[in-house]
Amino acid sequence: MAFEHIVYDTDQGVAKITLNRPDVLNSFNRAMASEVRQALSEASSNANVRAVLITGAGRAFCAGQDLAEAMPKEGPAPDLGDIVARGYNPIVRTIRQLDKPVVCAVNGVAAGAGANLAFACDFVLAASDASFIQSFSKIGLVPDTGGTFFLPRLVGMARATALMMLADKVSAHEAVAMGLILRVVDGPQLLDEATTLARQLATRPTRGLGLIKRALNASATNGLDEQLALEAQLQAEAGSTADYREGVKAFLEKRAPVFVGR
Repeated sequence: MAFEHIVYDTDQGVAKITLNRPDVLNSFNRAMASEVRQALSEASSNANVRAVLITGAGRAFCAGQDLAEAMPKEGPAPDLGDIVARGYNPIVRTIRQLDKPVVCAVNGVAAGAGANLAFACDFVLAASDASFIQSFSKIGLVPDTGGTFFLPRLVGMARATALMMLADKVSAHEAVAMGLILRVVDGPQLLDEATTLARQLATRPTRGLGLIKRALNASATNGLDEQLALEAQLQAEAGSTADYREGVKAFLEKRAPVFVGR
């Protein structure tokens, strides 16, 4: 697929989406948001893709919304709610509903919607000089792109409130200590390490990983009884997969399993 504002490629079972507006720190405009949605849809429907990797080109991951689009010098300003509803929300929903693991490699600043895009992913690795900031309150806005959902669940209500209202910059090392992200990597090794992780995930039982993700998504709102029932339902589904049969067979034969994602 040919895109203008992102780079999309697939290799060894991994679909890589690179935000590619480095001159504006990969900030989102409507066109780039549309292309990210298209790329995620392609990754979802492509049976050869078993993991997704998202990163940014240049020195930033994503600086959030392109304010030149949100506040044009001429003409009426667009409805910010419409930008969120049509642009960011479908991206977050697709990432969370994608029955494949999504790795995010944060190569520089991740601000506003850019930070919350990262937090919506399953695994977040960051360069040692990367940073995260909930910049919304600095201009009188409310966190979007799932920020008010993910942050309290990642770091607790008190810390999430402080991050959103004070809008302090959080270093990559601080983000690990808070539980916001998984790992910090030296900048030059970030993409290699994130790619290695994504490729490793692409060799795992894809259906089973997708069912784990589905259970984790539901756990945010389910009560205990609902979650126990869901676990039983998903376990029955997992037990009917080819990968489950291969996993058991490999265990009994004392060899490494070869999963095919079915």
